[in-house]
Amino acid sequence: MSIYSTAVNKPISTLMIFTAILVLGIASYLQLPVDQYPKMDPPYITVMAAYPGANASDIEENVTKILEDQLNSVDELKEMTSTSYDNLSVVSLEFEWEVNLDEASNDVRDAVDKAMQDLPDDMDRPTIMKINTSSMPILIYAVTAKESYPGLDKIIDDKLITRLNRVDGLASAVLSGGPERVVYVDLDPNKLDAYNLTLEQIGSKIQAENMDVASGNVKMGLMDYSLRVEGEFEESDQIKDIVLGTMNNRTIYLHDVATVRDTVKDITLEQTINRRDGGVLMITKQTDANAVEVAEQAKKEIELAKKELPSDIQFQIISDNSRFIIQSVDNLQETLLYALLFVVIVVFLFLGRWRATFIIALTIPISLIVAFIYLFATGESLNMISLSSLSIAIGMVVDDAIVVLENVTKHIDRGSRPREAAKYGTNEVWLSVIVTTLVTVAVFFPLTLVTGMTGIIFKQLGWIVCITIITSTITAISLTPMLCSQLLKLQDKTKLKKHSFYAMSSRALDKLDAFYERLINWVLHHKTVVICSMFGLFGVSVFMARYIQTDFMPMNDQSEMSAYAKMQSGQRVEETKRVALAIDSVIRARIPEINLINLSYGTEEEASTASLMNTTGSNILNMRIRTVEREERDRSVFEIADQMRAIFKEFPEIVEFTVSTGSMGFASNTADIEVIGHDFATTTAVAQRISHEASKFPAVGDIKISRDDDKMELQVVLDQDKLAQHALTTAEIGQYMRNRVYGFRNTKFKEDGEEYDIIVRLDEKYRSSITDVENILITDGHGQKVRLKELGHIREYYSPPTIERKNKQRLLTVSLSPAAGVALGEVAGIAQSIIDNMEDVPQDVTFYIGGSYEDQQESFGSLIMLLLLSLMLVYIVMAAQFESFKMPFIIMMAIPFAFTGVVLALLMTHTSLSVVAALGAVMLVGIVTKNGIVLIDFINLLRERGVPLYEAIAKACRSRLRPVLMTSLTTILGMVPMALSSGEGSETWKPMGIAVIGGMVFSTLITLIIVPAIYAATNKSGNRNKEKKLAKQYLFMEGVEDETLPAVTQ
Repeated sequence: MSIYSTAVNKPISTLMIFTAILVLGIASYLQLPVDQYPKMDPPYITVMAAYPGANASDIEENVTKILEDQLNSVDELKEMTSTSYDNLSVVSLEFEWEVNLDEASNDVRDAVDKAMQDLPDDMDRPTIMKINTSSMPILIYAVTAKESYPGLDKIIDDKLITRLNRVDGLASAVLSGGPERVVYVDLDPNKLDAYNLTLEQIGSKIQAENMDVASGNVKMGLMDYSLRVEGEFEESDQIKDIVLGTMNNRTIYLHDVATVRDTVKDITLEQTINRRDGGVLMITKQTDANAVEVAEQAKKEIELAKKELPSDIQFQIISDNSRFIIQSVDNLQETLLYALLFVVIVVFLFLGRWRATFIIALTIPISLIVAFIYLFATGESLNMISLSSLSIAIGMVVDDAIVVLENVTKHIDRGSRPREAAKYGTNEVWLSVIVTTLVTVAVFFPLTLVTGMTGIIFKQLGWIVCITIITSTITAISLTPMLCSQLLKLQDKTKLKKHSFYAMSSRALDKLDAFYERLINWVLHHKTVVICSMFGLFGVSVFMARYIQTDFMPMNDQSEMSAYAKMQSGQRVEETKRVALAIDSVIRARIPEINLINLSYGTEEEASTASLMNTTGSNILNMRIRTVEREERDRSVFEIADQMRAIFKEFPEIVEFTVSTGSMGFASNTADIEVIGHDFATTTAVAQRISHEASKFPAVGDIKISRDDDKMELQVVLDQDKLAQHALTTAEIGQYMRNRVYGFRNTKFKEDGEEYDIIVRLDEKYRSSITDVENILITDGHGQKVRLKELGHIREYYSPPTIERKNKQRLLTVSLSPAAGVALGEVAGIAQSIIDNMEDVPQDVTFYIGGSYEDQQESFGSLIMLLLLSLMLVYIVMAAQFESFKMPFIIMMAIPFAFTGVVLALLMTHTSLSVVAALGAVMLVGIVTKNGIVLIDFINLLRERGVPLYEAIAKACRSRLRPVLMTSLTTILGMVPMALSSGEGSETWKPMGIAVIGGMVFSTLITLIIVPAIYAATNKSGNRNKEKKLAKQYLFMEGVEDETLPAVTQ
């Protein structure tokens, strides 16, 4: 017994099964976490090594190259890039998307272990970070203070971060840019010389006095006592009273030769928020944690901690990813509800019956709710991809139910009892319903197999659409016929026509049927003209497609911006601060939408997540800007960004700048020209030529050269003969100089469980000129003191502040970002033309275009492969159904016109062809062929009953017009809310809605014309065998409104 017969015969059992599905779906939905994207692990691992005091060249030679040599042997490594900064080396490893990152991390850790023996002894162990969606902050707070500023770091750590670390699912909370407590021991070199002391002796003396030593046990009587010698400093003030020795019967204390200061660390990276000193608190979540829940709990803890913090400490949100997630999800849920409403309205307009509309509408929640069960079972979240998948599916899940119900209704209207009509009507269309579902699945299932970033992002979309469509098919051939048998009944059309709405709807549809009948009659007699005209139209659309711009992913307005400004290389951080505050004042005066400005300038000395987020340097200004919410302003952040660019151009101190509209600067939308070559001067000159040429194009917005101008440095040039005379080596001289200028650190001051560096160095006034440095005293191998100038000389030279490498080759990058309203593809074309037209390029310099454009090309390549695979699978499914190689080709003739509709829709709405829009175009392969299958299947059915060719085509077209229009309109109107939405995150999915609507509207109209025309042109006229089994079995079909059909014969 068939599934539909069983469902009709056992209505209660059928109802209970679907009720159970609804209950499970609701329970799953209530337990689903909310996140921005599905769980994904981008295949990136970063190794960061901090070596304070070293310049970029030293970092490259002594740190980066050593790490690269070992890391290059890691298995399944796709690409290795590195950047050497002052004080910091960052090596980024890219693997294939399918690689197990845990295993890759172990291999990277082993490689770093091998490199440790060759790295400088006084540098810390490199940090290994897996870069995934969870490593990016979900919350960024600006923390400002006045009186409490010197102790802000400790206050926040004691009063807040300890609380935050108890939040379930929170991975880390780090305050960046805040003041750091330190104890400086600033030495007077003249007094050191007078007392015959060295800096190293004083550093060692401080270390020796600052320790507790366990000295064993003492047994006294019946007791056993542990013996300890305690010497750790309890207060920093004790340090200055350390006894260094005696001279002429006089005790020499540390304060006799040095100034001891318990203070905040000298500024290397400074933060100001709305012109107040402070730091930035970054909060990240664990990989499997719910971003929204973690953010909400963290906010609550911060509110509770405020009661214990000094009143002058204030918090302001710079970035709240959870807010964007919630608003995006809410917007998509609203889109779903509107789509549901539109679908129900369409069904009611065509059927004119509330009961029939209810049966169709019931298919939607049942089909969609199964997706929640899938998400819960697989441990996934309710996110932008999953909700967008449901928005895509909502218009398609009713298609099968519409076909079944419309056919059942026809049988009831002809006098069949509802039970028999439900069985017979379903029996006639169940095969075509299943085939149309398989065709749709053939398009979406390959999405689950696509590799690379496109596959990772859209894999969940493929699974959800497949599951919901399959569920809708099962519902259509089981629940729908059961409900039809129970709820529908034969109604007197004369009574129905007295109902004003039904009468109006019926008359309109009857007129549409009559018009289509005349149209098909004309088409069948002018097949050649129609077919040639249609393909001519397709050819025109192919020509027009060249005017569509291409893009990677649409940018979202998240009420956040970031900016980068570079000033003269080598500029002191104090001057950068002055310019930064001036820019801040101008922006506040001219842009009223600005709510918060976070300025960051200086150099990050330690490896951290913040090191990855921004380029730092004493001449670099980074800005995070938050505007008021979208509903509170009249223009987008993209327009505000243009005004900011104009402001930056007014400051002559700024050499280069960029303004990004992505959250925290993570969103990249650039075409990067990689200039590969070893010589700094050569590649810099080539990059500057590229930048100059790119600036001539209005389509190019920001231009950024990744390597700053060389900065002036002081280099100690040693005389090797003199070094030998004094029994010294270059390494010893280097360490002497490092200790005296950067500082000697070998012990820490402990207080309240915290540790603070004790830094021994020369007082700044004795190391602030070349003469001061040349007069630094060094103890040679014979115990004699010699000044540096007696061992060599100091020269001024220029060195690069950053050195980039890719696969162990030096390069620099010229990043071109599109101007407002310009797509990335156009900028990439400009970049390619600049490279092609460059003359006199040195032979050892090569070029490569990367950045977001490279990701775009890879994604488009994956989608093209997906399109070809989908076409093959769709053809295979239809060929199997029709037992014909020809019929699938006839049906697939509608596919090119879907792409014509996409081209027209994108051009009319000035929308770029992004990856999302391209995916919408690929989806149309499965959607548009469903209409052709419905038509061809019914034509074949009539011909098997002996109906002449033209008569069979005319009957089938008129009979299937309404279900074709209903299924198309439900899909189209289901996408309308997505195409018209203006809420948070809507920019991402709007191009898909536009592409699908354009393709569906155009292909539906063309399908209704060209498929019958091609069928008539490729099939022989005449009658099929009238003794076919179906004709004998279903005699009731002989009365199918023959009197209303044209007597068209060939």
